[in-house]
Amino acid sequence: MSGSKPDILWSPHHPDRYVICDSELGLYRIGPVCSAETKPGSLPLSEETAATLLAINSDTPYMKCVAWYPKQEPECLLAVGQANGRVVLTSLGQSHNAACKELVGKEFVPKHARQCNTLAWNPVDSNLLAAGLDKHRADFSVLIWDISSKFAAETGVAAEKSRLPPMDLDSGTTVTKPLYEIGQNDACLSLCWLLRDPKLLLAGMHRNLAIFDLRNTSQKTFVNTKAIQGVTVDPHFHDRVASFFEGQVAIWDLRKFEKPVLTLTEQPKPLTKVAWCPTRTGLLATLTRDSNIIRLYDMQHTPTPIGDETEPTIIERSVKPGESQIGSFAWHPSSQNRMVVVSAANRAMTDFTVFERISLAWSSTSSLMWACGRHLYDCMEESAEGAERAADKDIATKMRQRAQSRYGHDTVQVWRNHLLAGGNDPQLKSLWYDLFYILQWSAEDAELKLPGNKQSLYSGIKNIVKSSSGTTESRRCWIGSERQTDVPRYHSQERILALRLCGWVSRGSDIDVETFLRSLEQEQEWERAAAIALFNLDIRRAIQILNRGLSSSPAGDLNLNVVAMALSGYTDEKASLWREMCSSLRLQLKNPYLCIMFAFLTSEPGAYDAVLYESSIAVRDRVAFACMFLSDAQLPRYIEKLTAEMKDAGNLEGILLTGLTKDGVDLMESYVDITGDVQTASFCMLKGSPGEVLKDPRVQCWIENYRNLLDAWRFWHKRAEFDILRGKLDPSSKPLAQVFVSCNFCGKSISYSCSALPHQGRGFSQYGVSGSPTKSKVTSCPGCRKPLPRCALCLMNMGTPVSNCPGAGKSEEKADLTRENKLAKFNNWFTWCHNCRHGGHAGHMLSWFRDHTECPVSACTCKCMQLDTTGNLVPSDSS
Repeated sequence: MSGSKPDILWSPHHPDRYVICDSELGLYRIGPVCSAETKPGSLPLSEETAATLLAINSDTPYMKCVAWYPKQEPECLLAVGQANGRVVLTSLGQSHNAACKELVGKEFVPKHARQCNTLAWNPVDSNLLAAGLDKHRADFSVLIWDISSKFAAETGVAAEKSRLPPMDLDSGTTVTKPLYEIGQNDACLSLCWLLRDPKLLLAGMHRNLAIFDLRNTSQKTFVNTKAIQGVTVDPHFHDRVASFFEGQVAIWDLRKFEKPVLTLTEQPKPLTKVAWCPTRTGLLATLTRDSNIIRLYDMQHTPTPIGDETEPTIIERSVKPGESQIGSFAWHPSSQNRMVVVSAANRAMTDFTVFERISLAWSSTSSLMWACGRHLYDCMEESAEGAERAADKDIATKMRQRAQSRYGHDTVQVWRNHLLAGGNDPQLKSLWYDLFYILQWSAEDAELKLPGNKQSLYSGIKNIVKSSSGTTESRRCWIGSERQTDVPRYHSQERILALRLCGWVSRGSDIDVETFLRSLEQEQEWERAAAIALFNLDIRRAIQILNRGLSSSPAGDLNLNVVAMALSGYTDEKASLWREMCSSLRLQLKNPYLCIMFAFLTSEPGAYDAVLYESSIAVRDRVAFACMFLSDAQLPRYIEKLTAEMKDAGNLEGILLTGLTKDGVDLMESYVDITGDVQTASFCMLKGSPGEVLKDPRVQCWIENYRNLLDAWRFWHKRAEFDILRGKLDPSSKPLAQVFVSCNFCGKSISYSCSALPHQGRGFSQYGVSGSPTKSKVTSCPGCRKPLPRCALCLMNMGTPVSNCPGAGKSEEKADLTRENKLAKFNNWFTWCHNCRHGGHAGHMLSWFRDHTECPVSACTCKCMQLDTTGNLVPSDSS
């Protein structure tokens, strides 16, 4: 516009057309770059869109403001406010409509010339056009014109005739009498019609915001404020209005018009424009002077449970359409979050889309969704097989499946927990067998009253071998071989204890692995069983196991036969052909246990690195081998090195070495960091761990995270079972009573668990309670003997079972205190609403709210069950 920055207006009915208002009016059509409608001389707006100039209007000089006619016909009708206060109707289209020809060129002239600041068409009664003018002491500043009215010379006032040129009077296109005149002796800087009522007009006057009602123009509702510029109504919330002054934006609620409900952060430079997004709720865009960014304010309302809205939360962000300073912008009326920006300097235009912030949600069941704008996206794998493979690898999915199978809860046969986890993870199998042996031998030692062993078992093999003393060396000949070569082996009480933890031997001072070998044969682990038999210098037993494995399967493994034949020809001569052939054969075998059998036979005494550092062999077997064949000088070094490797790798087989000690926690920390399996970590640390380890903050963190996971999966029953197990294994974790029912009169607890406290001093038997403890009810407070509240449905006094009350005093009553009889049935529990304070027996309340929504008490309209956000949730593990 003349001497000012340009402005943009979108067509209210043509989503591909807009007007640039500057010293002249330019009508543009926007379209795709490759579209047939896009002419060669079009202006690029973005990589995908370009604008084509359709028409130019230079007939209205001194433009100060422009407003587009809201109806579809006449097409492209514009009202232009000029510096002298006149409002001129003009058009950019080539419409031949008679109504359009009659309106185009019409002028509306105020009594006194002064600048027209703003224009606004009535959105319902489109004949009404409001104009806001500068102050004049003898005239009104808000004039509402009826564009269908006509000027009649004979009825006009002589003074009005004299101030108009004769050509205007003769043409009949000039109107001097407005339909309404309001806002006397004041200036109007901005105005807009209220969408909730087409008869209400909001105007930003010189010192206040005023609401005028055309049905009674003598009265107005106003509030004193400086924020009177750029008033605009939120198209999605008709009671919300924005205005600004200098660099500050005020948000008003017309229902509470006394003061702004919100004031946005003040900007260092004055604002030039504010506009609500027509396609997005609560999104306000602001532009400051000499700026190349547009600030966006996203107002999000959070409803409270009773339906009221709290103060909106504002999310502020900035977008930068380009490098040049922005002259003006306009939201697209229908395309989501789209706007056209015009620069202040060279009038360059940019088609720009404001991308929404992406809200990502990852459910506890590994479903991934995100929201962007009005769209909700669900992340899906390209194929069902790919989704299943991804789910199988996800530790959260594994933990959820394990929780459903009661993984970790088998406290009798602890080793079976690895089967509950699927039985296909060798680390978990090793872990649970380690814990099984630790608990088994600890229990047996406790029965035999052997001091010190329990601590040794929990402290791991690493600490056991450190304290080894009295080691003896013995030499034993091969069994089943004609060569009577002596092989040195080492014995001590600590080494035998380590072999027991490895599962090789049972109780006793003798090393007898026959029981272990039979169990391996039952599991068809032929190679492992043969290797362990060979390590115990029994070649004949190893050959028998290999032959049995060969005959057990129809196909048979020929490697077993080859190895059995090779073992039968064993010789200890270093330069023999047998050693040379076995060394080459070892490199061709795939099974690691068959390889280490030849490595053991071809190694020198004390130099068994080929066996000890074979990573494919179970740690327990390597440790047991080391305890048998390494000296006191070699064994601690090897165990120390192996322990460090296990800790760095987070290998659960290392628990055998570290035990349930601080080193074990360090190893478990590495395992959790790698896998995220807090479930296994929690159960492992709870199984017989000493109290010092359970107090470690890392252990507590794993336990709490696992509890939170169960709650997130809605496995509330599983979480309760876990808490019960935790309380048994770690008595210090039992929480104190946090909720109890208190008497309305004396305030003391009426629960039977509190009735035996010293300060009460009386049992329930003093109040006439008798009979079976599982059927007895307490209907009065044990402290003050006042009656308990009545159930709102059955009108009976509330009461709780007193089966474990010490005051009962009869031995025959205590004899039947089984788990089932101790627990009060849920139907008898005290329940009440925290809002209306009405309640009753839990069973009665649940039955009532299955068919009703309101409170059962007469005249109470509280919807008790709906106030509880989790009231309608069903546990996922309820089945």
